Amino acid sequence: MPTAHATAESLDRIWFTRCPVPTASGLAHSLGWLARGFAESGVEVGVLQDAPLEIARHHYDHDLVGLIREGGNVPAIAARADGAPTRLIGLTWIDEGQSIVVGPDSPISSPAALRGARIAVPGWSTTRDTSMARAMALHGFKGALRLAGLTLDDVEFVEVPIVPVVPPGKVRAERGERRFRELDELVAGRVDAVYVKGAAALEAAAARGAAVGIDLDASGPPRFRVNNGTPRPITVHEELLRTRPELVVEFLVQTLRAADWAAQNLDGVRDTLASETGSGADGVLLAYREGFHRTLHPTLDPQRLDLLRVQKAFLLRYGFLGADFDFDSWVEPQPLRLAYERVAQRP
Repeated sequence: MPTAHATAESLDRIWFTRCPVPTASGLAHSLGWLARGFAESGVEVGVLQDAPLEIARHHYDHDLVGLIREGGNVPAIAARADGAPTRLIGLTWIDEGQSIVVGPDSPISSPAALRGARIAVPGWSTTRDTSMARAMALHGFKGALRLAGLTLDDVEFVEVPIVPVVPPGKVRAERGERRFRELDELVAGRVDAVYVKGAAALEAAAARGAAVGIDLDASGPPRFRVNNGTPRPITVHEELLRTRPELVVEFLVQTLRAADWAAQNLDGVRDTLASETGSGADGVLLAYREGFHRTLHPTLDPQRLDLLRVQKAFLLRYGFLGADFDFDSWVEPQPLRLAYERVAQRP
């Protein structure tokens, strides 16, 4: 079993993060393409969520040479700010059901109606990089308020304690419990509005009788929807990229192939997502709208990079980063460029 301190030359296993969201790398794994692609190099593929604790904990700090991480941007940016030797090699953007939910009889049906509202704000976790729930709620509400020319100063924060973050893959229900505590506060009448994201959260909100007061996916330009999953970065350890670049390119090749497959197989993508997200088919339909399966290809285009810069600035301003860092030097476009070339050359 490789450790966090293994060198790239000695690696016999690549790890990747399988988040409960639509990702082409997750589909490539489900289709068996990652395993087959790396088998030719004598390298196995491991899912970080299924790994022992000493491996799984590196989801947040990326102190694992063999990790290629496609996941939320809060841990990725926070890790880089803390000095993790990572490089950004791709970005995806998938609108995945961001909403402000309210009680069934609430008068909040527009961003302007949030003025004076009591909003649920998850408490800080044990570290900055594991405080994603707080970061997501704050940025979600900030985006909604900006649609009406308002700011976070125009609402009342209600701090909602969370259970400690567990390493990915331990118990999905525990992740749900942390997020859904805010929904319980809404049902109890102690808050007026809750930010939710994704299939499981939207399904849980509907089950509690909550209503969508503001549909962020249908509101305003992408800049107002920047959050932990938008855009979603693919990052890699510098040592792996320096000494085994062919493994990084292979990962991206299989990811791009899976994105091509997804564009033609909506039902197959939905079936996989129902399992990955821990929700049912209804939750997937609520969270992922028409055409999402055609947008899984990673890029490093200027617009997506600028949107990630927006997220970095937000995280720095609100205390989620230990330090600032040079964004441009983090970006490495060569592996993705080579992967697109290889895919284009395939018969």
